[in-house]
Amino acid sequence: MPGRPTPPGQAGAPAPRAGDSRQSRLADETTQGRTTISSAVVQKVAAIAAREISGVHELGGAGMARAFGAIRERIPGAGTSSTAGVSVEVGEKQAAVDLDLVVEYGVGIVELARAVRRNVITAVERITGLEVIEVNIAVNDIHLPEDDGQAEPAPRVR
Repeated sequence: MPGRPTPPGQAGAPAPRAGDSRQSRLADETTQGRTTISSAVVQKVAAIAAREISGVHELGGAGMARAFGAIRERIPGAGTSSTAGVSVEVGEKQAAVDLDLVVEYGVGIVELARAVRRNVITAVERITGLEVIEVNIAVNDIHLPEDDGQAEPAPRVR
């Protein structure tokens, strides 16, 4: 696929997505040693950079995935994934990022996506030294102000 990191088995081949067995890729090799960067590191940097943009409510999907995430947050020790909604492909010198976003109502989605893309590219390239060749953004939901602290609706009849 044009624009994506080189297919496996070729120079610059991407590592499998986060969660696969090969998660570290060569980022730098000198006569004094080599530096590898885990795809989980790229994933976390991208997640933090995306959340820095005003108008991003959260990363991740809509509907049931969000509901299960909210339940998981309330279970002691269960924690939450700081990289939910972020997947990456990391090659030896390049990375590609896919983001799933929930945005605040009223924010211009196209402008928000441009700002998120710019911030993610800048952060990943600055921190890891990898070239980011693409950042794909899927907006899965819009957060409404009344979604916060949704209580049981008052009964219509008494």
